[in-house]
Amino acid sequence: MTGFQLSVGTTCLSGTLEDKLAAAAAARFHGITLAGSDLATTSWSPHRIRGECARRGLTVDAYQALPDVEAVPPDTFAANLRRAERTFDVLEQIGVRTVVVCSSMSAEAVDDDDLAAEQLSVLATRAETCGLRLAYEALAWGRFVNTVPHAWRIVRRAGHAALGLCLDSFHVLSRGEAPAGIRVIPGDKIFQLELADAATSTMDVAERSRHQRLFPGLGSFDLTAFVGHVLSTGYAGPLVLEVSDDVYRQADPRHAAINGMRSLLSLREAVAVAAAPPVRDKLRVHGLPPAPGVSGIVFTELAVDTVSGPVLERALTALGFRHAGQHRSKPVQLWQQDKARVLLNFAAERTVTPGTATVCALAVESTDPLRSTQRAERLLSPVLPRLREPAEADLASIAAPDGTSVFLVRTGADAGNWLQDFEPRDEPVSDAGHITGTDHISLTGSVDDFDEAALFYEAVLGLQAGVSSEVAAPFGMIRSRAVGDAGRHVRISLNTAPLRRGDWAPVIPNPQHVAFRTMDAIASARSMRARGAPLLKIPDNYYSDLDARLALPPELLAELRANSILYDCDDTGAYLHFYTEMLGHRVFFAVVQRVDRYDGYGGPASAPVRMAAHRERRLLSLRHPSPTAPDQQPDFSLAHLTALSLSPPELVDAAAEAGYRYVGLRLTRVTPQEPHYPLATDPALMRTTKVRLAATGVEVLDIELARISPDEDPRDFQRFLEAGAELGARHVIAQLPDPDRARKTDRFALLCEMARPLGLTVDLEFPSWTETPDLNSAVRVLRGAGASNAGILVDLLHFARSGSSVADLRELPAEWFHFVHLCDAPPAVPDTNEGLIHTARFERLFPGEGGIDIHGILGALPPGLPYALEIPKARLVAQVGGKEHARLAIAASRAHLANRKAIS
Repeated sequence: MTGFQLSVGTTCLSGTLEDKLAAAAAARFHGITLAGSDLATTSWSPHRIRGECARRGLTVDAYQALPDVEAVPPDTFAANLRRAERTFDVLEQIGVRTVVVCSSMSAEAVDDDDLAAEQLSVLATRAETCGLRLAYEALAWGRFVNTVPHAWRIVRRAGHAALGLCLDSFHVLSRGEAPAGIRVIPGDKIFQLELADAATSTMDVAERSRHQRLFPGLGSFDLTAFVGHVLSTGYAGPLVLEVSDDVYRQADPRHAAINGMRSLLSLREAVAVAAAPPVRDKLRVHGLPPAPGVSGIVFTELAVDTVSGPVLERALTALGFRHAGQHRSKPVQLWQQDKARVLLNFAAERTVTPGTATVCALAVESTDPLRSTQRAERLLSPVLPRLREPAEADLASIAAPDGTSVFLVRTGADAGNWLQDFEPRDEPVSDAGHITGTDHISLTGSVDDFDEAALFYEAVLGLQAGVSSEVAAPFGMIRSRAVGDAGRHVRISLNTAPLRRGDWAPVIPNPQHVAFRTMDAIASARSMRARGAPLLKIPDNYYSDLDARLALPPELLAELRANSILYDCDDTGAYLHFYTEMLGHRVFFAVVQRVDRYDGYGGPASAPVRMAAHRERRLLSLRHPSPTAPDQQPDFSLAHLTALSLSPPELVDAAAEAGYRYVGLRLTRVTPQEPHYPLATDPALMRTTKVRLAATGVEVLDIELARISPDEDPRDFQRFLEAGAELGARHVIAQLPDPDRARKTDRFALLCEMARPLGLTVDLEFPSWTETPDLNSAVRVLRGAGASNAGILVDLLHFARSGSSVADLRELPAEWFHFVHLCDAPPAVPDTNEGLIHTARFERLFPGEGGIDIHGILGALPPGLPYALEIPKARLVAQVGGKEHARLAIAASRAHLANRKAIS
């Protein structure tokens, strides 16, 4: 690359100085501006720093950390001068050329330009002896000097050859200064040009500078004009990225450096377009072709598996799509309706959670795909290799920051060549859904990737990034930014939940949707609903609010309400949009109608309403996966012993993802070897667990274990019970390993008395190896205690191993039973207590895998009880992990119960 040197401030990046230098070199920067904090914290000597930079091809263009040096009392200036001289000695050894001096914020400073010029001149003289020069920077919040014109007056007054200006776009543009005034400054007196963007904000300018500076192109500043004004002076120094943002400084420094380089190259490209020929030649980036034009979204590819794939197939059919083709060499289906195309990839290279669908690729029409890939490589975006058969289309693809593959399909006569890779299906063309194409794709990622994704689509594909907006969603603030081409043929909506790191309730990590275009949303909704499409039901309250806000014609409002269509309008037109329910745990579809020149995505009211409706439907589907008979499906709970390696928050997330309604939490340690999660005494763990419960909608069914031996006092369980109540638990599991019948009955009664004011029942479990070993023993305790909140917990393993009678079980009061522990076990009963305990804790089986009379026992219990799956399988957990084991447990339980019901 020729022309202007590109440099990055080390304050932009996270890590140690070594990390930052490696990142800057990997991103192909030419130099760095060294922050004082990085110099102070490194163990490298000045000579080592110089050598390490040279080895990586980096120059140290500037040093930035000399604040509050000018317009101060003599004794203070003497101290400043001493500090500066020692710093200059070090910087000379490093090979620094320029030292940035920020305008004073000191309480000792005075408003005296002559004194400021005099002291800066003295400082410049000392710097010059070390081969350095000073760049005076007007901080936007400087006590007296906070504008470029003021700083320039002082520099002119000083009249020193080694004293010039540092111009920082943030300090100039955040104050609303007119940057055109910079043109009067001679270019040789501008020693440093620092660049950062920022969003429009009412935040204090100093706070915004320290925490929310953005890479060029991501904010609201007109940096193209700003840089143009500076370059018109004849400035020929480095273009320095000076960004300080909380997210960037916690991210991988290589990613941040690459993003910074992309932003600088894009800015440089934009300035070159408007620059005069001599400057344009210096700004031109070698090997960076202009971004070819794009003219539409060709297809969206979803990675699916054998669980999520059929769900998507049914939904697409109901939306009016047809299965138009099957790939000749890959398990990829083509679904099409007019110009809207969806690919279902059953063997995507991208890993997906079982049962989940995810957007793994999208394709856009490009006027020159080859040039697009060349541009991507020059901007440090990897071009992806693609396995294909010799006769198949050779589609270029680029990796987006989140791993999505972006395919580039040539426009014009060759645009459809890739379709020849699909064997046509003999299915009739359907227009029942009225869909004409893809309007936009909405992707949600982590906050770390949010700006990176926008930079990628803007710089690499040449799309225009809109300003970032915020939506007050039901689960916290959502940040959103749309990118698109000038003609709005390609639209991509990028979203993140910055405080929740993208995890939206109830456990839908980074939801995505594909929005299809229609000319008549009302007709489309009617047609799709008639075909059985799983359209999302919007609450009536939304339409009452809509009527109050917009006073729509009654007939239109009635149609919107009847078809669950959301509505927004502005001065340019209107937007009608409706959605499917969540499909494959993460993906859903939208159908949108844009009226006139409406360019938005539904306004601030739409997203919260849609998200709340999705949450409600998602919770119902998790609890009742069969839409035909939800009242006949049991509620499942994930007992902690099933996945004891998971902490309570992790257990809650695992339960939500797998479809449990409840969890059972183990608050006490039962054996010395098992992990202990002290919810009763660890406020941080309690708080995190409650947050996950609230976010996912999972509830706590029970807590365990109140195990009252002869040496235990029930009163010692007071905090345990209070913790259960705080978690919203309903039941407490108790065991009584005490041979004294009267004593254990009294203690059980006392525990019930303590639990009653907290709204808890106490459910007695009877493991066969304890001194309360069977159903009859438990019954005697309950009858003796006489507590209204007492209950019996039937654990199928313990019931079967104890030889308890199903007939006796059937005769007991229904109010004694609140839930049941469901599992299976091998038919052979161990002949020792050690064997019984080992099976119970480590080797239970999924329902149907063993010899327990599951349906006989369940049939003797009152109907409608929650089924708590307590199925520890140590070997399986070691192989697949606790979360996957929990999913397998509920899948096997549902399948066994459904199969048995179908047979009967």
